[in-house]
Amino acid sequence: MADFEHTVSKSTVHRRSVPAAEPWGAAVEEISKAWGAATAVYREAHGLASDAVLSGNALTFHVADDAVVIAFTVETAGEA
Repeated sequence: MADFEHTVSKSTVHRRSVPAAEPWGAAVEEISKAWGAATAVYREAHGLASDAVLSGNALTFHVADDAVVIAFTVETAGEA
């Protein structure tokens, strides 16, 4: 008999894209709004209280061609 384990997970990536047109970049007010929205959705997705402190790596910030993207991934167990 084989001795191994099989697991399946599904990933949902949440992204907030803030326009960052050259030469000015992204406005701090828009970054702040997107960050707040992403934080709220992260807490909801993970069943956290609305005032829960997030770990330092909960959200990631990425520079795209014409935007700053704030993202996080939620993984759930899938069907095998």
